[in-house]
Amino acid sequence: MSLLSEQIQAISRDKNIDQRIIIEALQDAVTAAARRHFKSNENLIAIYNEESHRMELYAAKRVAEVVVSPETEVSLEEALQADETAEVGDMLYEPRQDRFEELGRIAAQTARQIVVQKVREAERENIYNEYIGRVGELVHGVVKRFERGNIILDIGRIEVLLPRSEQSPAESFSQNDRVRVVISQVTKDAKGPQVHVSRTSPEMIKRLFEMEVPEIYDGTVTIKAAAREPGERAKVGVASNDPDVDPVGACVGMKGSRVQAVIRELRGEKIDIIPWSEDPVVFAANALSPAKVSRVQITDFTNQRLEVIVEESQLSLAIGKRGQNVRLASKLVGWNIDIRSDAEMKREVASQFQSLLSRPDVPLADLNVLNPAYAQYLQKAGILTIEELAQANVNDVAGILDISFDEAVALIEQARQLLPPPSAELAPAAEDAPAIAPGAEPTEEAAREETLAEDARPEDAARAALTAEADATAQRADDLTADAEASAGEAGLNESSPNSAALPVAEADAVNNDAELSPQPEA
Repeated sequence: MSLLSEQIQAISRDKNIDQRIIIEALQDAVTAAARRHFKSNENLIAIYNEESHRMELYAAKRVAEVVVSPETEVSLEEALQADETAEVGDMLYEPRQDRFEELGRIAAQTARQIVVQKVREAERENIYNEYIGRVGELVHGVVKRFERGNIILDIGRIEVLLPRSEQSPAESFSQNDRVRVVISQVTKDAKGPQVHVSRTSPEMIKRLFEMEVPEIYDGTVTIKAAAREPGERAKVGVASNDPDVDPVGACVGMKGSRVQAVIRELRGEKIDIIPWSEDPVVFAANALSPAKVSRVQITDFTNQRLEVIVEESQLSLAIGKRGQNVRLASKLVGWNIDIRSDAEMKREVASQFQSLLSRPDVPLADLNVLNPAYAQYLQKAGILTIEELAQANVNDVAGILDISFDEAVALIEQARQLLPPPSAELAPAAEDAPAIAPGAEPTEEAAREETLAEDARPEDAARAALTAEADATAQRADDLTADAEASAGEAGLNESSPNSAALPVAEADAVNNDAELSPQPEA
């Protein structure tokens, strides 16, 4: 075996490149060096002889019936002398080995540069093809050096780049530290393929759980989604393919041993393990853990927006520190999440409801408090608005809806409560009253109406006047009776004047009769 063959095999082993690629690179390098050195019009071609393990130089000529350019063409007669099977249009290779020996040091240096370049390009292509299919894979590396905040890691055959943006703020490394990283991307740059790795990618936490949880490695438990804020908190959505296996418990492990191993690798990053669900409403409620969610509803399916209602006491917990909890939950679910407190929602609904009911002609179908079936039957019977329902007959409503009398009363009372206050209905009537400009004399009609208004007393005042007049009459009767009794006593003492008390007594009886005929105040 020649020295050239040994060198080809050594390069192939070191660079992990196929020998055929190296041989083609050598052939191209010698061909270019020969053409540059001899500067002839001949089509010189270098070919590697695998039997002798040597490079050989040839001049390629095309077989032609009529030779126009002797340096690139050969006649059919001459070609048949060299090869009996030659035909017009075939390529004939004439040896130029004697000229190969004339190649000097400059030609050899040119060939070397071309070989190095070709081998480097082949190596880059080989690395790219190898690592482009390993994106997302967890690898081990050793910190080699630092370049402007970036870290260069040696992962075996090549060096990879850990950018500053892919480093967790809670971590710091020193030279020769062993680091676990995940391959994030592979690019083709001018200097060759560049393999980028990451410590902040969600794939990192997935690969770490695969190493620590056997159920994930064998496919029993699947990590459906993951979201991280590196160095602070992460959320992982897991599902089980076996109904007998609890996905959350499998990831947590006995006394939290499995998840604690992942937390230690991530330098204390907190991890929430969430049961995954196909329903985004259920998944969002779970993702907001540890907050307790009251209600979740889809507000915009096209733009994937959810509205989450929580109690006032759970609002700060659901939002999290600087909005971290809801931000991670939104990334995990893949929907935009709007969080509102239950009290705020009630206030808004009440405000909208009051705004809706500010008009008495509100259609029954717009009232959420009314059964839609009731609204439909009432509308068919001609009761179209809330005001008409409030003024409807109880028996009619009970008959239309086929409900009990008490239920009809309650329904009508509810409609009356929803009506605007009476002041809102009486306010427009004041606009119809004639207005008198300041300083203007009232008209005769206005003065007459004012006099009648002053003469007209309320019912309570009339009753009070009658009561006072009756009391005065009764008191006068009592006084006359007392005077009569006193006169009668004097008559008993003085029998010589028997008729002296007759007149007072008769007058007292007349006064009493007047009191009985006086009108009594109404009860």
